[in-house]
Amino acid sequence: MKSFTFKGGVSVPGHKELTEKLPLERAKDPTVVTIPLHQHTGAPCEALVKVGDEVKVGQKIGQSNAFVSAPVHSSVSGIVKSITPMAIPTGLTVNCVVVESDGKNELHESVKAPNSLEELSSRQVIDIIREAGITGMGGAGFPTHVKLSPPSGKKIDTIIINGAECEPYITADHRIMVEEPEKVVFGLKAIMKAMEVERGIIAIEENKPDAIEALKAASKEQGSINVTSLKVKYPQGDEKRLIDATLNRQVPSGGLPMDVGAVVCNISTTKAIAEALEAGKPLYERAVTVTGNGIKEPKNLIVKIGTSFKDVIEQCGGFNEGAPGKIIMGGPMMGISQFSIDVPVIKGSGSILILTEEEAKPVEMSPCIKCGKCIEVCPVNLQPLYLSNYSLKGRFDKAEEFHALDCVECGSCSYICPAKRPLVESIRVAKREIVAKRKKAN
Repeated sequence: MKSFTFKGGVSVPGHKELTEKLPLERAKDPTVVTIPLHQHTGAPCEALVKVGDEVKVGQKIGQSNAFVSAPVHSSVSGIVKSITPMAIPTGLTVNCVVVESDGKNELHESVKAPNSLEELSSRQVIDIIREAGITGMGGAGFPTHVKLSPPSGKKIDTIIINGAECEPYITADHRIMVEEPEKVVFGLKAIMKAMEVERGIIAIEENKPDAIEALKAASKEQGSINVTSLKVKYPQGDEKRLIDATLNRQVPSGGLPMDVGAVVCNISTTKAIAEALEAGKPLYERAVTVTGNGIKEPKNLIVKIGTSFKDVIEQCGGFNEGAPGKIIMGGPMMGISQFSIDVPVIKGSGSILILTEEEAKPVEMSPCIKCGKCIEVCPVNLQPLYLSNYSLKGRFDKAEEFHALDCVECGSCSYICPAKRPLVESIRVAKREIVAKRKKAN
């Protein structure tokens, strides 16, 4: 089977062996959940409940009338104890609904299977996805119903399901593909129905042969769905790199996948879509890889949204000897470092990575030697050394001229830099300044 890839990128140690063979298991039910009303790109939700209200599993507890938003649902049954601003793993402080579980896990009456996929219109499929609160679960948190509703002038001909999972350490999507391939295939069929598209691709890195075989078997009766093998390279899972590798189409600068006729969805998102269409289940739990040399018992867990990182870590035996060096939501390349473990698992929490003190030691930075390695590996064909230099000197106008906003913040440049320059970190600052300036101008 031929494997495909893109130009650029880096080869990084996978560290997948810690959890890739460990089946998904259900995490212990939390006694209290903290459910953020803003865990997605777009407008925050307003609470639909008040302190003292009884809630049930799957009950909608937050909603916004804005198009770019996604409702949130309770992951337990119990009593609303408070609605208050709290810190979440993205670094934001947002309003959260705190629910004390009664331990009954009573399902809300609204959670019921819709009509069969064949009986639903494309608009009805998208409405179900929206009501289920489904967002991109690879980290960005973009509301899925928005992604599946392109402007009328954009013709989509291919849906790509992202099974690359190229970020080191993380194996949650891998386990879903191996253990629940039928849900992935059904979810893809639902997306294809929603967008009236006849071609679907499930793209998986070749270091997951068991997932490739499982998806091939599950889709063998589906003539419009193909399973494609990808070479192992980072950031193979970036949606624009995935489109390049599988379709040989290049998304233009400042463009979106829909500009070249494609839509890309994450494996966990696709599974959530399947569960919404099969059982009416909202997105109130997700697969989370808990891993790293700083944790005693790495696991792949199904965790209820709102469960604290602390509870999840304790279920994995706690930290190895000594204090952890760093705790990251996500992987080491694009994840977000945490200042506390008293933050909740959210829809975008694919992994909790615990590094040891030795692994997390900062490295000494030295002057740029103009070796050009960052340019060679940049998957977007940017010039990171110049972008970084302009950012560090506050010349954000020049960074904008050099297309800083096209940076996908994958970190390949920082990883490969022999001088250990803070390339992606400084480019990220430039991007924020450019966006802030544009907003101010409007």
